[in-house]
Amino acid sequence: MGSLRISHDRERAHFSKNARSGAPGERAYSPKNAKATGTVRLLTETQGSALLEFAIALPLLVVFVVGIYDFSGAFNQKQKIEQAAQEGAIVAGAQPMSDIAVTTADPDSLRPVVAAVFSSLAGSGVLPGAGASCTVPVPPPTPAPPNLKWIYTISGCAGGAFAGDNLVITINRGVLCTAGPACVAPFSVGTTVTIAYPYHWRFNTVIQLLVPGATYAATTQVSQSATTQNQM
Repeated sequence: MGSLRISHDRERAHFSKNARSGAPGERAYSPKNAKATGTVRLLTETQGSALLEFAIALPLLVVFVVGIYDFSGAFNQKQKIEQAAQEGAIVAGAQPMSDIAVTTADPDSLRPVVAAVFSSLAGSGVLPGAGASCTVPVPPPTPAPPNLKWIYTISGCAGGAFAGDNLVITINRGVLCTAGPACVAPFSVGTTVTIAYPYHWRFNTVIQLLVPGATYAATTQVSQSATTQNQM
């Protein structure tokens, strides 16, 4: 009985010595060591998942941000062009009709209208090249009868890479109100001012991050009109 106890004590002492000395293959189990190993593994897996999610979400985030910025820019330009058309129509309605004829190449009464539209767009920042490569146009060609419509084309208004963009201002002094609840006999003659100017999208440069090879219309012609009754 005594020999069994001595043998058991020797084995326990040998195990304790190996545990303290850190002998290979006989490392003592510790709940603390197991917890630390599990924590490191969990952190590694979490970091890998976060990097993968970020790599997937980044292109989508870039497309959303550029899309919001781009569409807001297009809407802002549309509003500024609409305001310029309204200002031009107000000025046009107050101009005399004495020089309006289908054989008149450049009526004097239309020059203030073009100047008002040009100043409005230049002041709101729609025409970066205003005053440099973009100036008030030369007299337009004589319109063909029986239209009372004059078209002014101003080039170089965007400047830089888009120097070829044209600002087109169409002034129709012979708009007859013949339909709608506001048109009551005797019918009135009014003036419609239409402005057309291109908007260059930036969205096309980032959409390929999501759909490689996809294309988006890089330029849209923004056009707005305003009509007013002729006062003179």
